[in-house]
Amino acid sequence: MRFSTRRLTLLILALGLAGCTSLMPPKQVDPLVVSQWQAPLPHQGTVGALAQWWQQQGDPLLVELIEAAQTVSPTVAQALARVESARATRTSANAALLPSLDASTSVSRGVSQPNVPLATTQTLGLQAAWELDLVGANRAVSHAADAQLQGSQALWHDARVSVAAEVANTYYSLITCYQWLNLTRQDAASRQQTARLAELSAQAGFTAPASAALARASAAEGNSRVTQQAAACDMDTKALVALTGMVELNLRQKVALALVKPALAAPFLIASVPAQTLTQRPDVVAAERDVVVASAQVGAAKAQRYPRLTLGGSIGTLRYSSQGTSTSLDTWSFGPLALSLPLFDGGQRAANVLASEANYTQVVAVYRAKVRQAVREVEEALVKLNSADARQRNAEVSTQGYAESLQATQARYSQGLASLVELEEARRNALAAQSTQLSLALERNQAWVALYRALGGGFDATAPAPL
Repeated sequence: MRFSTRRLTLLILALGLAGCTSLMPPKQVDPLVVSQWQAPLPHQGTVGALAQWWQQQGDPLLVELIEAAQTVSPTVAQALARVESARATRTSANAALLPSLDASTSVSRGVSQPNVPLATTQTLGLQAAWELDLVGANRAVSHAADAQLQGSQALWHDARVSVAAEVANTYYSLITCYQWLNLTRQDAASRQQTARLAELSAQAGFTAPASAALARASAAEGNSRVTQQAAACDMDTKALVALTGMVELNLRQKVALALVKPALAAPFLIASVPAQTLTQRPDVVAAERDVVVASAQVGAAKAQRYPRLTLGGSIGTLRYSSQGTSTSLDTWSFGPLALSLPLFDGGQRAANVLASEANYTQVVAVYRAKVRQAVREVEEALVKLNSADARQRNAEVSTQGYAESLQATQARYSQGLASLVELEEARRNALAAQSTQLSLALERNQAWVALYRALGGGFDATAPAPL
């Protein structure tokens, strides 16, 4: 009767503790996101696909540079290492839910007691142990490890997207730099020709020496701009070399060929609802998984304040051989079924619970901040892209008008109807307009890259994990 009472008591205790899995705070929290975008969507958000955006631009060199950079990037390598570490942690956490089984064997030969013949003793045993997860603590740790793995996978993708965006911005900057360099060289050649003609005119006495001096100063300024722009292009080139690990000579040759046909940014699909877009942001997904981890840590800390039940068992065999005679002995045991009750620890477990709850509150705040930052980045990229598109037509008209004015002023100057000051003013206006148009094209490309980055770069949480 006593044994039945104890067994009933343990059963009631187990059933009671099974309800303690609700000790964890919510795994999912409201991100408090807006219902719709405030900035206008480019192309009504209906064209293209984000995952294959680089390939859609028709620039194989850009794709090659991005792939090379992702291969040699230490940031991507570290993120992949964290994925492998999280995968190992998940395996360890899942193993705690299963019984453990150990085998042992030993052989000894000798005389154990006086007047006892020489003997050989052989033993073989199996020991099993299993913690019955009454409160769900081990399951919570397993869920946390799985969420941590998903978060590390998301951060791996985020690292790849960041590298791709950095390479693309550097590449666009280099392409624009070479276009500026070509423009400054044309301008320098024009200034040099004007200086030569002004010098001849001054020597013939048709113009004042001051005009020739002004023309020489203008030519020197043009040459200085060429030198400065070439140095800027060299800096961008070396930045790409550092990012991709490519040989600089090979990179310069490939970029020179790519300049024949500059790439155009391709539009891509943009979800009309911000909440849908946030599920494609790897950093936001990682922060959301951090909430799951923190929730499980709270549950695990609270579970340490409740009883723990473990079950053990063993099977063994012993073979004793002496003077041609062998004796075998087989043993087995089921148990002990041990119940441990935490009684006093000086407040350590309670302090662990408070610490885990404080960490959960912090992680939730970080998650919501990530959401707000993600919405801000998308909105800012949309505003910049819309602004660049709106100014593009005006820049084209301005460039065309100043170019026509420069041509007319050069014709008048060659006929003696315009001064050198007027010619220089027209040249400065034309050069500034062309530079503005190039800057606007670069700004537009960078806005597309920023939007690509802000939308997660084609991240899919259901995609296979990196191996």
